[in-house]
Amino acid sequence: MLIIRPIGETDLTGLVGLAKSTGGGLTTLPPDKEFLAERIDNSLRAFSPRVHQPGGELYLFALEDTATGDLLGVSGIASRVGGFEPWYSYEIKPERLIHQPLHVDKEIPVLHLRQEHRGPSEICSLFLRADRRRGGAGRLLSLSRFLFIGAQRKRFTATIIAEMRGYIDQTGRSPFWEAVGRHFFPFDFYAADVLSGLHPIYLPLLSAEVRTVVGRVHHETEPALALLLAEGFERTNEVDIFDAGPLIRAETDKVRTLRTARTARFQDTAELPVDATTWLLANSNLDFRATLGAVRENPDDTVSLAPDTAAALHLAPGDKIWISPLR
Repeated sequence: MLIIRPIGETDLTGLVGLAKSTGGGLTTLPPDKEFLAERIDNSLRAFSPRVHQPGGELYLFALEDTATGDLLGVSGIASRVGGFEPWYSYEIKPERLIHQPLHVDKEIPVLHLRQEHRGPSEICSLFLRADRRRGGAGRLLSLSRFLFIGAQRKRFTATIIAEMRGYIDQTGRSPFWEAVGRHFFPFDFYAADVLSGLHPIYLPLLSAEVRTVVGRVHHETEPALALLLAEGFERTNEVDIFDAGPLIRAETDKVRTLRTARTARFQDTAELPVDATTWLLANSNLDFRATLGAVRENPDDTVSLAPDTAAALHLAPGDKIWISPLR
């Protein structure tokens, strides 16, 4: 069975292994053991019951195969971007240039640096092992985050964004970084992602190769982008300042998984038909668990689950359960 749960200290080795297999460009998951250990520590603190509003906490979730104990994937939520250190993006704005003596009158797209100190929530750090990208694992890994947001609504903002991984070629090279970022920072692509401070960039001054990757996603990110667009996210005129990956945005409460979700009380376990509809299921606790499974609705508005599903979600009779359609 596949289970989503908060990441823990014992997941560090598996997380490092996942980070080494990303193929580059996923700067929130570099193959750096100390960095990833710190992210796990930050996530453990985020799940504290003392948190009552979004303050920049990072929640990381592990996708585990309970049959083997293997860590198959990871995903995250930042409760708010920005803070003491601002959050940056590039906003693409047209600028009109007029010079009457030379008969010049044209619009030029320009990348303007944008910063926020109290930004929206962000879903982030999504990666799934290549050999498990089937059977609903990707949907579980991505969409379960919205049920956690619904269950812990006060911890997140009214708007949620996602910065999609930008285009990286087969050699691990980021054309946008090579053309722009490298001229501002004496660091490699991954080390520089912790810094900010670029200047407006006139797109026509960049090569055709670079212009074509602005707003383009990494080929492995295309399914994740399609999934989020189907959830109600919309494209914006903003891109990441390092790889020019697109930024998409949605009103939190209008995301499909949350909008179509309902809650019920768990009553008991039961044997359910093998052809029963599969739902996205989650408990409502800080000790979060989510999985895919069948549900039997009872006349008293409670639900019954298969024994292994109820055990995976850590449910006792009377506990609240979140139920959402997969599509």
